[in-house]
Amino acid sequence: MKKFFDVLRKCPLFNGVEDENLIEMFDCIDAKITTYDKNQMILSEGEKAKYIGIVLSGSAQIMRIDYFGNRSIVATVGISEIFGESFACAEMETIPVDVVAVERTGVMFIDYAKMLHMSSNTRKFYQQIIFNLIKIIATKNILVNQKIEITSKRTTRDKLMTYLMLQAKKNKSNCFDIPYDRQALADYLEVDRSGLSAEIGKLSREGVLISKRNHFELL
Repeated sequence: MKKFFDVLRKCPLFNGVEDENLIEMFDCIDAKITTYDKNQMILSEGEKAKYIGIVLSGSAQIMRIDYFGNRSIVATVGISEIFGESFACAEMETIPVDVVAVERTGVMFIDYAKMLHMSSNTRKFYQQIIFNLIKIIATKNILVNQKIEITSKRTTRDKLMTYLMLQAKKNKSNCFDIPYDRQALADYLEVDRSGLSAEIGKLSREGVLISKRNHFELL
């Protein structure tokens, strides 16, 4: 477990928690680590919503697939980030999304119920973890609202430009990389891939942006 401490220290769930407390906590809750190959399912819709996942290596995508098989990417989760926390905290019986490895990905799973019922010896840092968890959920609610703002736009062009401007603001630069290839970006924006590629081409010719793979520059 100690070999992952560099990653775990950066995880927002453990902000303000000392290393010795992390060791103590993991012993109490019996945290488990699993590695997944590219495109392998980490969590499937319908599974029990009892675990919080922490990405130790690689990355994963959270997605919804509708009745007709159309894929919508909810979010991408990178190293030190967590997933599944909202469903576990809400005590939902099952999760309503799929979580898929984008590349070879290592994940630590924490049983939420066990974390809530840690022994009294761990209470000195318990409140800090709960505070961190509330902050993470609140921050992700803001990101969900941002996605609603993006996908509620009427045209592919408006959706794309709203997303890119939010990314520029996040990166504090007009040059930035996004965590999606063309198909994944289309799935995130909930638009057709060919229409998205055509719109990126138009915007490039109009001098609005420069694009190469997942790198963008707003002019």
